[in-house]
Amino acid sequence: MAGHSKFKNIMHRKGRADAVRSKLFSRLSREITVAAKSGMPDPAMNPRLRLAVNNAKAESMPKDNIERAIKKASGGEIDAMEEIRYEGRGPGGVQFVVEVLTDNRNRAASNVRAAFAKHGGALGETGSVTFMWDRVGKIHYPAEAGTEDAVMEAAIEAGAQDVESDLVKPDVYEDAPGHTIWTAFEDLNEVAEAMSKVLGDPKSTAIVWKPQSTVPLSGEAVGALVKLMDALDAEDDVQQVYSNEDVSDADWETYGG
Repeated sequence: MAGHSKFKNIMHRKGRADAVRSKLFSRLSREITVAAKSGMPDPAMNPRLRLAVNNAKAESMPKDNIERAIKKASGGEIDAMEEIRYEGRGPGGVQFVVEVLTDNRNRAASNVRAAFAKHGGALGETGSVTFMWDRVGKIHYPAEAGTEDAVMEAAIEAGAQDVESDLVKPDVYEDAPGHTIWTAFEDLNEVAEAMSKVLGDPKSTAIVWKPQSTVPLSGEAVGALVKLMDALDAEDDVQQVYSNEDVSDADWETYGG
């Protein structure tokens, strides 16, 4: 198991430092409600709900909001919600996977397609991108959770697949600095629970899309890419955005603003 991985900068940030927190809470609430609807409304009996609740707590979401989101699953409002995945390419051929939760499929498709078209990209058919990606588990701990060696040892004992530690400085991605632990899709809950006993609760735990390779991008194309990312982030129906760009720190500083 390597201590670092070349797949460092692959997860799109949830937002910039000035992102509206209520928007994040809204997305977390919807995930809790859908998770509760998909199984038992008890986190102890529903792994997906347990992950959603833990992630909400990690973002300091109030307990009342969490309980309200769970109770909402028993109402009829959530019945109309659909989980949809869109795949496409952005500036420079950067691949995108966009996960949407919506009560209006036509609106979501139109808005996502428009965002791509406006910012130098295009939507593709289902499977046109994800055949080159892996569906895996991701656990993130902040830097203060432990040293690289301590986190590595805990991850190995828990049965994780890989660990990345970036403790030097934050970048434009939400997870830095800190430790990212990768697991097989089916092992996420088991690994997360085992690591929690050693390192405490993680900052976030999720099933994510991870690309098998990255696309180098530089210059003004980075600015266009950021505009596309921000346009997708601004859509209420969009839950998660994944992209596989490889951009230097200097270009993020110059064109990512």
